[in-house]
Amino acid sequence: MKLRILSPALILLLSLFALALFADDAPTQKTPTGPKIDEPTRMALIRGLNAEMVFIRRSFPMGDKGLTIKDGQITPGDFELKRLIATNGTSVKPGDRAQISDVKFRGDNMIVFEINGGPKKKVKWYQRVEISGSSGGMTPVNQNDPKLNSKGSYVILAFDKYVPKLSVDQVKKMLYPVFDFNALSAAQAYLDSLPPKVKDAIKKHQVLVGMNRDMVTYALGRPPRKHRETDGNKEWEEWIYGEPPQEVQFVRFIADEVVLVEIMKVDGQKIVKVDKEVDLKPTVAEGEEPAQPGAAAQPGGGQSSSADSTPAQPAKPPTLRRPGDDPPLMAPPDTGTGKLPTVPSGQTTTTTTTTEPKIPH
Repeated sequence: MKLRILSPALILLLSLFALALFADDAPTQKTPTGPKIDEPTRMALIRGLNAEMVFIRRSFPMGDKGLTIKDGQITPGDFELKRLIATNGTSVKPGDRAQISDVKFRGDNMIVFEINGGPKKKVKWYQRVEISGSSGGMTPVNQNDPKLNSKGSYVILAFDKYVPKLSVDQVKKMLYPVFDFNALSAAQAYLDSLPPKVKDAIKKHQVLVGMNRDMVTYALGRPPRKHRETDGNKEWEEWIYGEPPQEVQFVRFIADEVVLVEIMKVDGQKIVKVDKEVDLKPTVAEGEEPAQPGAAAQPGGGQSSSADSTPAQPAKPPTLRRPGDDPPLMAPPDTGTGKLPTVPSGQTTTTTTTTEPKIPH
């Protein structure tokens, strides 16, 4: 009788023990607590992480604003990150290989990891030299803006009050949401950054409605044929895989999102998928629609249709005439009659004759 009572308890204890083991193997962990980091540990982290090659698990924007990790949460969010990338461009995207070019400690509670040179291009000492002119002004020898050629970015590992004593392996686990130190290839790093449903579909070479272009490329490869068309106010692109009599698959995109998948089987069966199967935030088709040609932006992110606004006038060609000047005299096409063009009333012509000087003998 006692054995029957203890059996469920033993099963529960074993289950909790197994969960604890899996939790220890998780790639991310909560912010560790302990004494404040000292100088030897600080130097060990810099030596152990600087110049490390990593695979990227999340897109980084170019510019002065990078990513921040605190308690396992990444900021900025998906929508703000998409806006930064649309404004400044993409520094690296999931699956890319990058190098940690610098490790710096900022304040008492932040570690900054720059990748691919960081957001600002480093200059040599001689590029900071300035020359004084006669007017007293200083002219730098290097006229280039360091920000113009910067392609890197950075991530900040933030803590509450101070940076605790950490090992290199602990920091790598905390950076796992953005960096993969153990991936053997770019494809593996990219797949590990995807949701399980998308990852399984790519391994099975299947396309889900809601995927983006990179996911479809990883699942089916580059499309042999593409077709673009405009349907009303929406412009879409269709990727075509396969040739009859084999199976043919049509994947339709609006912006960067799959909105339709059509498969023509060998036996004549037709499969059409339009319902969203995976939701990648921020969405494209259900979110903010891309600006259409001729649509003017309104405050608050809206757009005014061309039907409600005045049709845009064609831009005038550039001219050197000042306001009030007469239009230039346009000579009519030569008709072969040999007659000079007539001057319109109200306009005068000025003929300038150039006489060559006579050279005395």
